[in-house]
Amino acid sequence: MARLAAPWLGRVAASLTLLLGFASVAAAQSTNVLQSVGASSQGGEIVVQLEFAQPLAAPPAGFTIDQPARIVLDFPGVKSEVSRSAVSFDQGNLRSANVVEAQGRSRVVLNLRSSTTYKTEILGKRLLVLISPAASAPLNASVGSGASLTQPVHFADSLNTQQLPLRGVDFHRGPDGSGQVVVNLPNNQVGVDIRQQGQNIVVDFLKTALPPELRRRLDVGDFATPVKSITTFQMGDNVRMVVQPSGAYQQSAYQADNKFVLEVRPETPNPNQLAPGNGPGYHGPKLSLNFQNIDVRSLLQVFADFTGLNVVVSDSVTGNLTLRLKDVPWDQALHIILQAKGLGERKEGNVLWIAPRDEILAREKSELEAKKSIQDLEPLKSETYQLNYQKAATVVGLLTGAAGGAQSSGAGGAAAMPPIPGFSSGAGAPTSRILSPRGTVIADPRTNQIFVTDIPSKLEEIGRLIGKIDKPVRQVLIEARIVEASDQFGRSLGAKLGFLRTTIPGPGNNPGIAVGGNYLGVGEQTGQAAVTSGSYIPDTQFVNLPAYGLAGSILAGAVPSSVAVSLFNAAANRFINLELSAMEADGKGKIVSSPRVITSDLQKATIEQGTEIPYQQATSSGATSVTFKKAVLSLDVTPQITPDGNVIMNVEIHKDSQGAATNGVPSINTNTVTTQVQVENGGTVVLGGIYTSSEQNQTNKVPLLGDIPVLGYLFKVKSKAIQKSELMVFLTPKIVSHADLSR
Repeated sequence: MARLAAPWLGRVAASLTLLLGFASVAAAQSTNVLQSVGASSQGGEIVVQLEFAQPLAAPPAGFTIDQPARIVLDFPGVKSEVSRSAVSFDQGNLRSANVVEAQGRSRVVLNLRSSTTYKTEILGKRLLVLISPAASAPLNASVGSGASLTQPVHFADSLNTQQLPLRGVDFHRGPDGSGQVVVNLPNNQVGVDIRQQGQNIVVDFLKTALPPELRRRLDVGDFATPVKSITTFQMGDNVRMVVQPSGAYQQSAYQADNKFVLEVRPETPNPNQLAPGNGPGYHGPKLSLNFQNIDVRSLLQVFADFTGLNVVVSDSVTGNLTLRLKDVPWDQALHIILQAKGLGERKEGNVLWIAPRDEILAREKSELEAKKSIQDLEPLKSETYQLNYQKAATVVGLLTGAAGGAQSSGAGGAAAMPPIPGFSSGAGAPTSRILSPRGTVIADPRTNQIFVTDIPSKLEEIGRLIGKIDKPVRQVLIEARIVEASDQFGRSLGAKLGFLRTTIPGPGNNPGIAVGGNYLGVGEQTGQAAVTSGSYIPDTQFVNLPAYGLAGSILAGAVPSSVAVSLFNAAANRFINLELSAMEADGKGKIVSSPRVITSDLQKATIEQGTEIPYQQATSSGATSVTFKKAVLSLDVTPQITPDGNVIMNVEIHKDSQGAATNGVPSINTNTVTTQVQVENGGTVVLGGIYTSSEQNQTNKVPLLGDIPVLGYLFKVKSKAIQKSELMVFLTPKIVSHADLSR
């Protein structure tokens, strides 16, 4: 970039020479001759001596460049007789000088090590250029927190003889996040000094007054720019403005006529860029300009030489402009000038056309009307397109607008086309017709061809469109794994207790105890009941709380285990009967379902497996009919392949099963997952899980007796059931290649 910047600077220097030369020289003068160039060091200053054949009538026009540091002086009507075009000095800040003669003028370029200021003085036939030893601080600077106090930058000298009031102070946020402080000056002769004081930016407007309504502090922190506040107050004969930024920032300032703008941007350092831009859209090399009442056409010629573009300026571009710019990208500077004068620009290749906005719009409108007239008179041509992957009816709908809106009356042969799935159409909807109003299209479903008649430019556009959409659609294999795991546990403890007294004496020498499997068994052993199937010991139980399973638990319907004991006296006519029953169950289960489906990109696929449960339902006539309910495992998925190879899926998964019936109508236990997820090709994602846990405890007892420690278990039954279940859904998409399909 450093090698490219030098020619551009040379071109802008040439333009400025021509411009300033015409502005400073009102009449032609006699030809002068530059005879020699010399330099010496005096008291810390570098003095450059230019010897002429005749005395100069006025000091030459010139300007400075910061990057690279140069001082450029132009001498209209002066020829050069210097023996060497490049003269090396290497004295202090001065490295060398270049002398160039072209188009009836001479230019002297002083190459410096760092930018600085200079003064000129005419002594007879000599011109002295006094180069200051220290350069002024550049206006466009990067500042961090705690920056030191810098010397003021004289942005503009004061030319007013009395105090004039400022007209307004405003703030705007730029499109790149910059903060723009806009000051309306009383005229274009106001002097401006800018300096950095710590983190703040201090701007002094010389010989100005501040009206009472402008003496305020603007808090602009909510605009999300580097500027936090703006404070304006009167200080003697000047108005001082203190701008408080935050963080690292860059600043630049420019003036167009009576408007002064200070722009503060967040610092975005780029070490690989020689001349960083001023935000999005402004990336040209920077330049500094200072003109008073300059002709706009001449100013545009400066930009033409600086950029190397071919600039065409309309004859209606007139007027003068006062402009001060320091270190502003040239494209931003051009945009400022065009905005200030109500101009617009259009670029074609390396040609830039500049004219008033109304003139540009009128010309573009006439060109579009001419193109439309040509289309109305252009001869029609026919073209046949063979479709390989798209359906002919679908492409016809796209071309005529039937796929995206209402079709105009000139739709030709596609007027009776049926609606296309995936597109909305209806009367009154805006058309998206691609064919011209004179174009027609016909589809042949048998050969899958379309025949298009239209102007040649539309035929080329249709050919490019078909080339983009008539392509094979990639496919996606989606595999879902639905894992349903359950863990159940149940326990129940119960007892039966009874007493029997009989007058019938039993056999002598009884052992006094009998043990059996249940209450009836010990009764049969002791003669309390006859040994017959289904007989009972009559009227003996005052506690009947055997073990049982809770409804809906793993113990439901299970048969408990029991043990019985009968205690009786020696006469065997008094009996105490006890039966203890208990049961416990523990079960684990896992169901794995793995539906898989393959579908095209952006096409919905559905797969389901299960049963339809019939039941009877009354009709309006009073008769009954058989109706079915589905209890199925289903997978609905719509995949979308992203450019980076991932897959976005809209997924709906149902895992249903039959539940309990109510009045003969079965219920359906449902487990559903509906979501949208993005997964890498071949990756697996857990869509979600349903975890349920239930615990049920139930105790039936005899009041008071059931609460006795230990002994109370003979007077109560206690049941406990625990159920845990978990449903997990895993999804794995895989983009299917043609090789996979062939296998």
